[in-house]
Parts: sequence; structure tokens; C-alpha cells
Amino acid sequence: MSDAIRHVMVGGRVQGVGYRYFVEHAARSHDLEGWVRNRRDGSVEAVFAGPEEAVAAMIAACRRGPSSAQVDALRDEAASLDMLNLRATGERFSVLLTV
Repeated sequence: MSDAIRHVMVGGRVQGVGYRYFVEHAARSHDLEGWVRNRRDGSVEAVFAGPEEAVAAMIAACRRGPSSAQVDALRDEAASLDMLNLRATGERFSVLLTV
């Protein structure tokens, strides 16, 4: 079982700027499990699971985002295993459809 599972909601200019790709790439480089998706309200939502230090580093990366993004707000809270399991079957990290 992972040490930490966190749910993150990111607001600002985070859609249409490569934010999900940035998150997917960074999460894979940190060897994290989870998923990322756009939301219709213009925010990006993600779940990260793994060693606590790697998850904390991932959340710090989300606060910065790619150079083309502007992160205005980030909410970070504990997540459940059920939320983690929204990822695609057989994948460690998934980019999900917009909700």
C-alpha cells in the first residue's frame, strides 16, 4: 500500500496549456500512481499515490505547473483508495476524460 494518497484541485490558467501532460510526465518521473483530468469549470483535478516525499514533491510541482500555465489556487486533501481506483485498469497513472 502507498504511504500517501492525495487529491488535488488546481485553479487558474491550467487548461489548454499542457498542464495535464506536465502532471502526467512529472507523476511518472516520481513513480507515482494516480490520475489527472480537466473539469468543465476550467480547473484540473488529480490524485497522487506513493511515498509521502514523492507525493509532496509532485504537489509542489503542481503549484508551479508548466511555464505556460498560471496556477492561482491549489487545494490539497487526503484521498481514498476508491478515488485512486478511478484510473484506467492496468495503468499506474491515467489521463481521464473531462468531467
